[in-house]
Amino acid sequence: MGEVIVVFRILPKDPKEFENIKKAVEALKPERLEEDPIGFGLSALKATFVIPDASGVLDKLEDELNKIEGVNEVETLTVSRGL
Repeated sequence: MGEVIVVFRILPKDPKEFENIKKAVEALKPERLEEDPIGFGLSALKATFVIPDASGVLDKLEDELNKIEGVNEVETLTVSRGL
């Protein structure tokens, strides 16, 4: 079994929640976490994770991100096989 690289875009309900969301996502230990400016002073987070290529793992991670207080939407940007 290999690994999958997945990139999520996480949008907050309120810009005031951004830092709290960022801390909660950091606790999930992403490989990379970036601020993604949207416009008008709003930003999203782009989080890159390397996860096992097993059934249900991607869905479970997406559910964990959606459970974070203040998250409006979690969008899967890319999914690709690891090296």
